[in-house]
Amino acid sequence: MPTLQLSNHPFYSVTEIKRRLGLPFIILIALIILFTDWPFNALLCSFLLLIAGVGYGVLCKSWVGFTLTATHFQQHFYYGGWVVKWNNIRDIGVCSYQQEGWHQPLPWIGIQLKSYSPFLEAICPRVAREMLLSQRALLYLGAKQQEKTIMFEDIVLDSTPYKDEKGHLYTGLMAMLANRMCYQREYYGFDIYIAEADLDRNANEFVGLVRRYLAAAEPER
Repeated sequence: MPTLQLSNHPFYSVTEIKRRLGLPFIILIALIILFTDWPFNALLCSFLLLIAGVGYGVLCKSWVGFTLTATHFQQHFYYGGWVVKWNNIRDIGVCSYQQEGWHQPLPWIGIQLKSYSPFLEAICPRVAREMLLSQRALLYLGAKQQEKTIMFEDIVLDSTPYKDEKGHLYTGLMAMLANRMCYQREYYGFDIYIAEADLDRNANEFVGLVRRYLAAAEPER
């Protein structure tokens, strides 16, 4: 399968930003300098530069990207990312919430891993922390579904040391992440979650695409 790069901002790239915004911005600054007097032109230019900088920063922080290759799947944020190999993925699907016997789809995609260790060893602390914070509502909904909301405060940042199948002991932030993955699997059947808002298409289409890459991946040796 060919390497595929996806993003929630398809137009976002340094080259594209320069092409679309760079030249018009330079022309605007030049016109301000030519047709306004000092110090008004300096103040106006400074204000425009500030607005441009803030806008660029907001765009960068909201950007989420994905890379699908023949061997692995990655999610990228401005502060880092995570990666899993296809041979460590057991299943991927759309999360659902059961209420009064009905399953309602949630705006989240879930990935079930075969082993936590490769994921925990590769993820950086900042990404782990952001995952723990951004998915608290999903955890609470799962606890509510299982009628375990009374336990929520105990499990939301459960730092109990986690021992993997090979006997390796994780503590601190990585233990929190591993324990969270265990709770989420109990509630939804998945370990890693991707918000539908971070995608360039709807959740079902994205799951179908990822499953094609998963099916075409080389078997585990």
